[in-house]
Amino acid sequence: MMKCISCGEEYEIDEIIYTCKKCDSTLEVVSSHPDISKDIFSCRKSTMWKYKEFLPVDETKIVSLEEGGTPFCKCDKLGSELGIDLYVKVEGSNPTGSFKDRGMSVGMTKAVELGVNTVGCASTGNTSASLAAYAARAGKRCIVLLPAGKVALGKLAQAMFHGAEVISIRGNFDEALETVTSLALEGQLYLLNSVNPYRLEGQKTIGFEIVDDLGWKSPDRIVLPVGNAGNISAIWKGIKEFHEAGFMDDLPMMTGIQAEMSAPITNAVRQGKNTIEPVKDPETIATAIRIGAPVSAQKALRAIYESNGYADTVTDDEILSAQKLLARKEGIGVEPASAASIAGLLKMVESGEVDKGEQVVCIVTGHLLKDPNTAIDACVEPLEIDADVKTLSKIINKQ
Repeated sequence: MMKCISCGEEYEIDEIIYTCKKCDSTLEVVSSHPDISKDIFSCRKSTMWKYKEFLPVDETKIVSLEEGGTPFCKCDKLGSELGIDLYVKVEGSNPTGSFKDRGMSVGMTKAVELGVNTVGCASTGNTSASLAAYAARAGKRCIVLLPAGKVALGKLAQAMFHGAEVISIRGNFDEALETVTSLALEGQLYLLNSVNPYRLEGQKTIGFEIVDDLGWKSPDRIVLPVGNAGNISAIWKGIKEFHEAGFMDDLPMMTGIQAEMSAPITNAVRQGKNTIEPVKDPETIATAIRIGAPVSAQKALRAIYESNGYADTVTDDEILSAQKLLARKEGIGVEPASAASIAGLLKMVESGEVDKGEQVVCIVTGHLLKDPNTAIDACVEPLEIDADVKTLSKIINKQ
């Protein structure tokens, strides 16, 4: 069943609904935990569907591009400098280059179950790229609304190349989402933004994999970027499900990082509030988290408070510095929004919020090439020389 997180109203699993009819709050999927041993997962292929018993869709209708099973990199150099045990979960290794593929696989599978013909979303980029690919895989018509001039080139190219009908909205993401939601409520398309609770069912598998990768243990803390806020709440949901199933003992502190000028959730946490005040004109170079009215805000706040977690903000300069640091120190290339988790970690270590010796997992959500222009702008131009051995030798030995 689906259940309202505010008033508890329940809805049938196959009802096409996005928010509660009684109070307009967000919904979540509630299902009983399978009576299985965690040993069942060990012999399966390393995709997110290895945990299929915890995913509430018909496994005969799965729409998949082999998402999940992403790298879990121990970062000894950076971790040693910070005095912590650091791991980075590299979600940019998913099929379309971001964590969105997990939720889209489950969401599109549900669309197939429901028999809908057209799917749609509003997006800052990654959602549209992922939806377009999975719609193509499922043979569905795909409509995406993007804020005009605000989407990184790599993401826009993906959405168009996979056959989505791309419409630019003169406005921001929040306005685009409001517009496409109106069409969804009229039954003109099946909405696959993270307000759709099945999206978060796929994204919770990040939590499953972290626990599995650590030998069925929880880290002390999970740090991740927060935009529309679905991911932090989804990962918390997944980890709680494994905890309730008896697969692990401890729970992590969920820690959300937002861009300084797009930080409604962090602002609420700092004030101890359970609701957000939307940011009217959010701004940041990290386009994927440039969101002022996140639809999963209430779920995100619940995850932070329930886990005794934390929220913080970082500047654009801190994001770009962390992006370059992660690439050059550990060889992991991420888009700016992903680097927010690393920037936040650096800030929290310096302030003492993160203790020495903590085991920390940072989620990096999208690949470096999602936003190639920002990456290029952050680097010096290549040195151009003639194909001459002596000249090259002088340059190489100059240092």
